[in-house]
Amino acid sequence: MNPNSQTHSSSKVSFQTLNRTKLVDDVVIQLQKTISSGELKHGDKIPTEPELMEQFGVGRSTIREAVRVLVHAGLLEKKQGFGTYLSATPVIQEPLAHRLRRAEIVEVYEARKMLELEISKLAAERRDDLDLELMRHHLDARSEALAKGDTSGYLNADIEFHNAIAVASKNHVIIDLFRTFSSVLRESLFKLAKVQESHDPHSYIHERIYESIKMRDVTAAADWTLRNLDGTVRELKGSMNIDENKE
Repeated sequence: MNPNSQTHSSSKVSFQTLNRTKLVDDVVIQLQKTISSGELKHGDKIPTEPELMEQFGVGRSTIREAVRVLVHAGLLEKKQGFGTYLSATPVIQEPLAHRLRRAEIVEVYEARKMLELEISKLAAERRDDLDLELMRHHLDARSEALAKGDTSGYLNADIEFHNAIAVASKNHVIIDLFRTFSSVLRESLFKLAKVQESHDPHSYIHERIYESIKMRDVTAAADWTLRNLDGTVRELKGSMNIDENKE
């Protein structure tokens, strides 16, 4: 089979042939994107196994496992003797952490940005003295680790600083969501800090975030948080050679 040849299946959607490892995850990601984009409508039948095998350039077991993942997640449903369909009334049953790990890292960070902006505003409104103590403790630990060149210590303290801000929001749903996002991003942030020689820890910005929350300045807290997140997203895109002008 020529992986670069054009397919002539009866399906109305097409996919890119895969050349990377972790084939099941890659098939799941492409199927997920097709579902999210609306190329397949709720109740539509997805391409048959042979069609998917041809388009992706992978074996039957890979396709079956990928479909199984999405059936378990509640996005697809099998109809015995008829095939596999996009669920008519999809309810995502997959744990959030699993879904985030299947997503593009920049997409995860962009979603976290929306969450963290609201967190910073709530923290500025609701923080108490204990919250400030925890933030200050983790911020100082972050600075000390940076001075020592301790990348692991720096990133752990950075994550705990942002978790402390989430705790200060006093919204337990938001706290749980933010911890889930942080746990998924931890590995990618470690790689970014170790590989990127130009990595900017944004220490000044972090101090301004803390001071804004301390002064209960909601606008400033959101502004400095946005500056920090936009800078990190740019680094992530740069590390993956993503051209922002093409998005």
